[in-house]
Amino acid sequence: MDNSVVVNNIAKRYKLYTKQSEKILDLILPKSYGEEFYALRGLSFEAKKGDVIGFIGVNGSGKSTLSNIIAGIVPPTYGNIKVNGQSALIAVQSGLNNNLTGRENIELKCLMLGFTKEEIKTLEPEIIEFADLGKFIDQPVKSYSSGMKSRLGFAISVTIDPDILIIDEALSVGDKAFAAKCLDKMNEFKKQGKTIFFVSHSIGQMKEFCEKALWLEFGKIKEYGNIQDVMPKYEAFLQDYKKMSKKEQKVFREKGTNLQSEYNHQQSS
Repeated sequence: MDNSVVVNNIAKRYKLYTKQSEKILDLILPKSYGEEFYALRGLSFEAKKGDVIGFIGVNGSGKSTLSNIIAGIVPPTYGNIKVNGQSALIAVQSGLNNNLTGRENIELKCLMLGFTKEEIKTLEPEIIEFADLGKFIDQPVKSYSSGMKSRLGFAISVTIDPDILIIDEALSVGDKAFAAKCLDKMNEFKKQGKTIFFVSHSIGQMKEFCEKALWLEFGKIKEYGNIQDVMPKYEAFLQDYKKMSKKEQKVFREKGTNLQSEYNHQQSS
């Protein structure tokens, strides 16, 4: 089975500033300002064609950052990633222009992906039907609820038929009927052998849909393997975490964020 995504020792660094002036000084002066923070710290893994992989981990573990890197929206600071095929990210507001209507967003996003105006005319009715937004399709996206934005983003991404699909919390908003419709489409992609990365707080959805799980903790891979092996360990961790006092949870989080601030990519290269 061929690799569809190969991630090799990637790290993603951001700068944290206490005030706006620090950001400006950091851009124009040789002296470094701001605190370095690594959202991802030396990740390496492979995804095969047809893999359905769930990204799990508490908030701030790096799931969305990794999703954005696989989708080509942001580059890694260090390391490299090889993506074989066209990828599409489905997130609540991914790639949508709030000042344009839903219909205009369809055309803009498809043009950016290289479709011709004639191809877009063919795709548009299918996208609009899947999104099921009614008259709102010709209203500015800034008037949409988060669920409506998710509908539009999902409809565009699945209709362009990508090789690699990255779904980041897109099914956590909106109604259950639409979520079921999306899962049906994802199962269709699954049968076609497409690679799918799935981010969701719903452990039930993860167990139902994913075959593998990649557990991130403070920007590093804690476990990666079959979902039957990884998920029980993650659920046990969540139970232990929920039993902690607020003070203990704070200490746990601070310990992790300190590691992300102190990370040296050269040591892990």
